[in-house]
Amino acid sequence: MLNVIIVDDELPARENLRCLLESDPEICIVAECNNAMEAIREIHRHQPDVVFLDIQMPKINGIEMLSMLDHETMPRIVFLTAYGEFAVKAFEEQAFDYLLKPVEPERLNKTLYRLHNHCFSGNINQLKSINQKLNYIPCIGHNRIYLLNLDDVFYIASKITGILVFNETNQEYLTELTLRTLESKTCLVRCHRQYLINLKKLKEIRFNQTGGVEVILINDISVPVSRRYLKPLKELLGL
Repeated sequence: MLNVIIVDDELPARENLRCLLESDPEICIVAECNNAMEAIREIHRHQPDVVFLDIQMPKINGIEMLSMLDHETMPRIVFLTAYGEFAVKAFEEQAFDYLLKPVEPERLNKTLYRLHNHCFSGNINQLKSINQKLNYIPCIGHNRIYLLNLDDVFYIASKITGILVFNETNQEYLTELTLRTLESKTCLVRCHRQYLINLKKLKEIRFNQTGGVEVILINDISVPVSRRYLKPLKELLGL
């Protein structure tokens, strides 16, 4: 059984693909999403085997979305596109396959045949070579997606409510990206198991009398530093 997520901002396209996939008894559609942020959340939740991913979506397109996923748990990606020229870009990103919209049953069956044969032949991560850096962090707003420029980010914290991104005024934004993805895809530096900081916003490192360490940012916000990350942080700063 293959667990599948469909990601497309057009409802008719999602419905068409769902109807075609449901004819295969070895396919289980675990989620449908109409934008990249929903898709990232559902991928984290369900850990699907395959994602059918539309390339052209508002705000964050399908190819940009891939750079925001954790590559160690990356599902196989089948790109969906209405334009043949995007197929070249899809394979540059090492997608498992691509389908032109509207999806034709015969072409989809070929893709499904390959997926059934390959998905359980080994844990092959076909997307490990995607090393695109993020220029912004997508965050969830009410009926919108905020795209925060990295230069405006002061620190990021992992809390019970999720991964929170903080700006100069200490306003918080919720993102679906993991700390591990943000650490590997941005210039932000880990100073604690639950925190990343922007070194450009660093003002001082403070040692308190009880042996604890914290960094003070230029907006006077303090962020804890754990012993594990203190030495690497000092090395980055040339200390």
